Formats: sequence, structure tokens, C-alpha cells
Amino acid sequence: MMLDPAEHAAIEKAVSEIKIVPARTVMVEAGETLRHSALVIDGLMGRTISDRDGLRQFVGLHLPGDFVDLHSYALSQLEHDIASVTHARVAIVPHDRIHALVADTTLARKLWFATLLDAAMHRAWLFRLGRLDAMGRVAHFLCETNARLRAVGLSDGRRFALDLTQNDLAEICGVTSIHMNRILRQLREEGLCVVRSSHVEILRPDWLAARGQFDASYLYLDPDAA
Repeated sequence: MMLDPAEHAAIEKAVSEIKIVPARTVMVEAGETLRHSALVIDGLMGRTISDRDGLRQFVGLHLPGDFVDLHSYALSQLEHDIASVTHARVAIVPHDRIHALVADTTLARKLWFATLLDAAMHRAWLFRLGRLDAMGRVAHFLCETNARLRAVGLSDGRRFALDLTQNDLAEICGVTSIHMNRILRQLREEGLCVVRSSHVEILRPDWLAARGQFDASYLYLDPDAA
């Protein structure tokens, strides 16, 4: 989704405050009535759902430049929590100011595009968890994250910072932390990818994509897509 300078300025003008969110902090609880949406400036934010025992499942991960909960503009409430994964800065955009933004039909279409992109990524996550084996899930997630970060200049296509713990990766990919340790070791031993100290280096991008059945088309990275 490419914004022109005037659209950037309009969104910046709509921001009411910049909020600092410490790592591992729930910012929005499921069922809470929302009157604003949040745009990630720095850090990682996640959408999570917890079971009755308090064990959580990531259902989305948001990177710098993403609106975390733009769909709350229409829904008012969310059925999941929104929490920081790392220390994060987010821009708060009140819903009454989004009214003014969507009066511009071109910008409204781009904001709509952002919510539809969220839905496309959600479908890809369902595919990943439902159809891929554990190693394939990790490979797919790393390929997706690399593509998203590369689109905003935070990856060179092979190397990027990813400040997630091994347990975070396990929750995202639906495996145990012990199993995740084995998967990361196997990826390294097969010469596909190295994940170490919050940094990822993809050694064989095509092979990793093949292992994870990753096709970036659902990310709509074509700048003319919106």
C-alpha cells in the first residue's frame, strides 16, 4: 500500500498521541470498546487469543507501518487481545478522525486495502497452521516476515532483525518451545536459515520458500496493488 506525501500528512495530522508500550504488555483486551486505532511506529505488536488455561495463540503479528486494529473502526470491539511483543511505539488515531480520512475516497480505498490485506494474511496463517508440518510452518513464517520487512526497508532480502523469543516463535507456529529448538537447529543444519540472537539470516531463500510452500502473492507487494 503506497501513500503519497499528502496522504502521509493526513494520517500524521489525525494522530492524537504517540504511545509507548512496554514489551509483553496487553494494550487492548478482547471485548473492550474501542474509540481509536493504533499504527505501529517501532517494535512488534501481536494479536493473541488465550485458552481457558491461559495459554495463548498468536493470530497475527504486526510490524512497523502496520495498523494493528484498523478494523475496530467498523467493529468497535475485537474478539482478541492486542499486546506488545517487544518495546513498541504506536500512533493513536481516534475513530472520529478516521471519519475525516475516509472522506477522501482514494485514501479510504487504501485504508480498506489495509484491512483486506490483514484478512489475506489471516487466511495464509490458517493454511500454515492447518496444512504444513512444523518445519514448514516456521519456514513459511520466516519467509513472510522477510518479505514484509523488505517491503518497508527493514530487510535486505536475506538478513533482518526479529526480536522474538524461541517461545514466541513456538506460539506463532503452534509448536512447543522444545520442538521449536529442534526445528531451528534442523533449518541451520540443512543450510536454509540461521536464527540467532534476535537476528535471522536466510541462506537459501528459494529453498526456504519451497520448504514452507511460501508464495508472496497474498501480501500484494506490488506498489500499484492499492
